[in-house]
Amino acid sequence: MNKKRTIIMLSIVVSLLLTPLIAMQFTEEVKWTLMDFIIAGFILFGAAIGLEYFIRKVQDNKKKIGLILCLVAIVILVWMELAVGIFSSPISGS
Repeated sequence: MNKKRTIIMLSIVVSLLLTPLIAMQFTEEVKWTLMDFIIAGFILFGAAIGLEYFIRKVQDNKKKIGLILCLVAIVILVWMELAVGIFSSPISGS
């Protein structure tokens, strides 16, 4: 079951990365560079690895849910900062 879950999670990550690539073929609204794909891949694959680690290693369900929610919140905040700069940090997007 662990290999199947890992394959499913990595397939979801690849699908998420393919979405803007396909959208770029049909519209001018989506303009990702190679660096955008690399950074998004790093964030998404890192989140998937963290998620798999929490699922495998943490036994207490309350702690597991809390850690997963924290991981999701961190990914969302980093993604939003890189996209539009909600905190106006040096890494923020335009």
